[in-house]
Amino acid sequence: MEDLYITLFIGILGSYLIGSLPFGFWIARMRGIDIREHGSGNIGATNIFRTLGAPTGIMVFMLDILKGYTPVAVGKVMIELRVKFVMAPPIEHADHLQLISTACVLFALSAVIGHNYTFWLGFKGGKGIATSAGVMLAFMPGVFAGALILWILVFFLSRYVALASMLAAVSIPLQVYIFSIIEDTPHNIPKLVFGFFAAIMAIWRHRSNISRLMAGKELSFERKPKTQ
Repeated sequence: MEDLYITLFIGILGSYLIGSLPFGFWIARMRGIDIREHGSGNIGATNIFRTLGAPTGIMVFMLDILKGYTPVAVGKVMIELRVKFVMAPPIEHADHLQLISTACVLFALSAVIGHNYTFWLGFKGGKGIATSAGVMLAFMPGVFAGALILWILVFFLSRYVALASMLAAVSIPLQVYIFSIIEDTPHNIPKLVFGFFAAIMAIWRHRSNISRLMAGKELSFERKPKTQ
């Protein structure tokens, strides 16, 4: 059991370190720009998109997703191998699933916290939406798909990235609950914990956007007029 705790610790630390990689800041720096001094000042993909253009914004978005997906996917395999081949005596199947779920949530939380509070930038970072999407893709693909669909709908109706991101995040704990009913499985407490964390963190990190939305000053992605 001690080896399992060591594996969990390594996974949590590794998840934070991977999540903390400020790709948006670094890529903008390579272009001679401190992204914190432009646009919203955020290092995430949306501000990169607005400041440096779509190709760079999409690249940062994919990298931020990857730094959420990778530590959870790799950590999940590490824990599964540890439980299957090292632990003695073997644990019950239900306990096995609960352990894997708990480990994935710990890795997911660490990766998102790493992005939002990266030590590379004095524990200031992004808003965690793309990284949260990556961790969900790794261990909650159904919830990820539901949140993505909601994000797309809200964005195309409102043109506000912040509003779409917050509503998608708030939907996560509700989706976890609904999936547990549909699949006729016990409510997954670790995943619910992650869902509430993601929702609360999204609202907290978007509090300046909320103020601008209420004041009618939030920047939107306007539809470009069609050329004749």
